[in-house]
Amino acid sequence: MQKPASPRIRTFIEGFDEKLNGGIPQKNVVLIAGEPGTLKSTIAFYILYHNALHGNIPGVYITLEQGRESILSNMEGLGLEYAKVEKKLSVVDLAMIRKHIEGLGEHTWMDIFKMYADNLKATTDYQLFVIDSLPVLEMLAELKNPRNELFHFFEWLRDLDVTALVITEMRPNSLEYCHFGEDFLADGILHVKMEQVDEVTVQRRIRCVKMRNTNHSTNFYTLMLENGVLQVTRVLSEKT
Repeated sequence: MQKPASPRIRTFIEGFDEKLNGGIPQKNVVLIAGEPGTLKSTIAFYILYHNALHGNIPGVYITLEQGRESILSNMEGLGLEYAKVEKKLSVVDLAMIRKHIEGLGEHTWMDIFKMYADNLKATTDYQLFVIDSLPVLEMLAELKNPRNELFHFFEWLRDLDVTALVITEMRPNSLEYCHFGEDFLADGILHVKMEQVDEVTVQRRIRCVKMRNTNHSTNFYTLMLENGVLQVTRVLSEKT
């Protein structure tokens, strides 16, 4: 008898959830990794937005660099109207704390980040959590023992009892998803990249590198954004 699939969080990316055996397993910590311009933040916001809109699932998007209004303006431009989900989706700009970093007293920046997330959990009981982005968080935290401190950070994320999407930046042409072994700590990795098809055509592509508790495809798929809808299609042969 086939083991039933664990409860899932849909990505709502047309054609992609089928490749993930229905979506992302609940309570997984998933990295969204890619170079600049690969729609990492858009993918994360898109997942939160549609789960709030269609699944009534509360979410929190914490930005550490780009301003809140800038993010919402960008998403509105894609047809993701925040007014439709603002009661279920909180977008929080913690970049402002960077302006007062000297005034933290005995608390570390990581302490402040965790306390803020814990307080939001107590007041909103969010089930989806986005961190944008991990490299900025690591820089602000001034990690002295990155591998050990990040291990405890990922365990703290799991203790939040949420499905976490953590955005991380890849260096151009690099095969490394992260810098301190976070890919081993995560339950899943979604990799997005730009692929040059010919002299003038560049495609965005996405694949699931790993996803615990999931029988998933590891193939790349062409990722398209049209009229506010993300969808994937099979990568066609580049040779004619």
